Amino acid sequence: MGFRGRKSRTQRKHFVQSRENNWKSSNENGGSDEQQQNAATTDNNSSNNNRENSNPTWQRFATQNLAFDEYYKEQEIVPPEEWNTFIDCLRSPLPAAFRINSSSQCYLEILSKLENDFMKSLQEEGTDGSEVEAIRPLPWYPENLAWQSNFSRQQLRKNQILGRFHEFLKLQNEIGNITRQEAVSMVPPLFLDVRPDDFVLDMCAAPGSKTFQLLEMIHHSAEPGSLPGGMVLANDADVQRCNLLIHQTKRMSTANLIVTNHEAQHFPSCHLNRSYAKGSEPPEAKELDIDQLLFDRVLCDVPCSGDGTLRKAPDIWRRWNAGMGNGLHGLQIQIAMRGMSLLKVGGRMVYSTCSMNPIENEAVVAEILRRCGGSVELIDVSSELPQLVRRPGLKKWKVKDKGMWLTSYKEVSNSRRAAVVPGMFPPGKAFVDAPEHDDDASRSQLPDNGSNSNSQNGIAVVQDPATQTTILNEEASTLPLERCMRIVPHDQNTGAFFIAVFHKLSPLPVIQKRPFDQPGKTSTGNFQAQSFTEVKDINTDEVEQVDSVGNQLSEVTTDNDDDDDDILENGKDEAPLDTDPSKMVNEKRTEQIEPPSDGRSGLESVRGERKLQMQGKWRGIDPVIFYQEEAVVGQIKAFYGIKESFPFKGHLIVRNSDINHVKRVYYVSKSVKEVLELNILAGQQLKIAAVGLKMFERQKSKDAGAFRITSEGLPLMLPHITKQILYASPVDFKHVLQHKSLKFGDFEDAKFRENASKLQFGCCVVVLNKDKTLSEPQVDASTIAIGCWRGRNSITVMVTELDIQELLERMLMYMEENTDTFLLENKPLTAEADKIVKADEAELNILKNNETNHR
Repeated sequence: MGFRGRKSRTQRKHFVQSRENNWKSSNENGGSDEQQQNAATTDNNSSNNNRENSNPTWQRFATQNLAFDEYYKEQEIVPPEEWNTFIDCLRSPLPAAFRINSSSQCYLEILSKLENDFMKSLQEEGTDGSEVEAIRPLPWYPENLAWQSNFSRQQLRKNQILGRFHEFLKLQNEIGNITRQEAVSMVPPLFLDVRPDDFVLDMCAAPGSKTFQLLEMIHHSAEPGSLPGGMVLANDADVQRCNLLIHQTKRMSTANLIVTNHEAQHFPSCHLNRSYAKGSEPPEAKELDIDQLLFDRVLCDVPCSGDGTLRKAPDIWRRWNAGMGNGLHGLQIQIAMRGMSLLKVGGRMVYSTCSMNPIENEAVVAEILRRCGGSVELIDVSSELPQLVRRPGLKKWKVKDKGMWLTSYKEVSNSRRAAVVPGMFPPGKAFVDAPEHDDDASRSQLPDNGSNSNSQNGIAVVQDPATQTTILNEEASTLPLERCMRIVPHDQNTGAFFIAVFHKLSPLPVIQKRPFDQPGKTSTGNFQAQSFTEVKDINTDEVEQVDSVGNQLSEVTTDNDDDDDDILENGKDEAPLDTDPSKMVNEKRTEQIEPPSDGRSGLESVRGERKLQMQGKWRGIDPVIFYQEEAVVGQIKAFYGIKESFPFKGHLIVRNSDINHVKRVYYVSKSVKEVLELNILAGQQLKIAAVGLKMFERQKSKDAGAFRITSEGLPLMLPHITKQILYASPVDFKHVLQHKSLKFGDFEDAKFRENASKLQFGCCVVVLNKDKTLSEPQVDASTIAIGCWRGRNSITVMVTELDIQELLERMLMYMEENTDTFLLENKPLTAEADKIVKADEAELNILKNNETNHR
């Protein structure tokens, strides 16, 4: 979607307002929203009947559309004998699903709690069998890391175990240890076969669940204190959705991510200036490992009509029409072809939609194969994820336009050829521009007896006499569309999805632009692989308005996984802190910006009267600047005793051009560092909305170091610091969490009290010493540590309430596993200790508030 003219930073409330309840029915007779909404997990009829009786103004969504039924019956989307089962499943609410973050420090503990606590307890309690399947792992997802839950709110209120399970999931989701995501939405990244050193591009990334999944894959095998060699570049064209993407991925706390804000079909090429002669590149360029930004893996989850999400978004029923898919066909091809051009030779690209329409699915795949020729192959992945029930792609389909069914392009009238293009039809049809109402003339152009045809790679082609266009006329068997995957809802109680996996064998063929490819004319054949022209194939009579970015304003869905609020209602979305994407303006594109209502200019209306950053190419975007203040970095390294082996030089960035007033310092991985350096030398082609892991934050205390380690950066930094670190017994660690501040004298271990009193004032790290030894334990993947503040007489935690709650949960799980070793008891504080602790807490109020606000 295009720029909306919003000037101020998007606040948390905007996310809450934008995440509409898709089970809310419109009510012309009035009534509150609460009276009109039906929770997505409440599928029992008795609950609905009670609601209808108590609230006569409440109306259920209509879950029927005759045009939908006619269209998909004609397309034979499922066999006729399965139609009733298929449609009944579509009319039922979608079970909620979530995925455990495999790169989380405690993912094995969470998995164990699900398998050995919640699942077994529910099975033992279910006397009538109604709750045996309340939660279960998805059989096709590796390592039991994805789960599905299927229970109603009524069961949630009555069953204490389900209630405890619900609260557990809400907490883990907010921390980032799990991610709620529709089950079928988890499938496309699995077929990318991502490895830790891969460069991955997510072209249409918002809301971010798949991006999060891709980050998990590259981080899964990384050792503590180290970063994988790969990275993920997540892109989205829509400003507000890009904001949500940043918020979602912040829970990952990764240094291997770049978030950009570009139209996917026009994603910029980022390479060294081609005008440099060989050997005459600038000195900086010779140090780069890459001279062009290409990717090993590309996820192309394109905008689509979204009828595969009917179970979680039933409002689509009333507004669905056949023109929705026709109108998006051209945009989907452009995005997919751009992704293919950015893919390395030997790389893999996944094209996917949450639509069932073959015009958006198989027709796009066929067009990609036609344009790429032999440089790309469609991979057969039927042996991968064997427990995932999938169906082959369609080999034939029809096109519906203006209420008429069309089987070939020659049936399209001249007035409709701007909306219906040859690529919409199945391969094997002869797409010939013939004189209207002249069947003999049409037939004369078919490759009959070889009179007007020749052969390219065994595929018959036809010469269009009107434009001298060479048009492929291959048989259906030459394009193995059966290798595509269709996931049908009633096979495994999911949504619907379409997936195709491509392998790039060689560089794409460069096709010269034809003389008739002029602005305002519609191209009916291949256009240049590296430079696409806009194809306006929009059915304006049947499709909602499309904006200048090419996105459908109200009918387009991009698989918004965050609508699954049925078991994880938190609504605590907040704006990212690193950018102000609502003010993003591309200097190359002229956009209309409405002045704010108070009469001030757009620049004056920035929150806090902050001047617009003008450095770099992108106006309104905070610049990405490598932090090279050696004196400050030296102070940080000396204060925390950071080992020389930890790579610092060139890995620290800031987003403020005023180096003297830097508040936050970010850390980037080697792969991201290379991309940022290439982007600078290439003329800042990438509009970077967010990048890097917040590692250090400025603190105002004069007695402490200038910067403190953030809770996000602590896991990466912990193995490399040698100062300002304490090792606490389980008893003392638990007391710190429970009381949030402890006077030195209230710690159990005398050695701990002595070591704490020797620390410098300021930030410190308290590590849980599981071995009950006072010597320094080895830091590994299971190490638990928190950032604290060493006051004059106490230690105070500097993490959010959510972090404290999550750590206490982990302590409880740890206690259950070690009941014979430790006996953890609460120790009340004395009145004198309380007084001293409150004095130290006053010193930390500002810092703790900043930490909470910047999470």
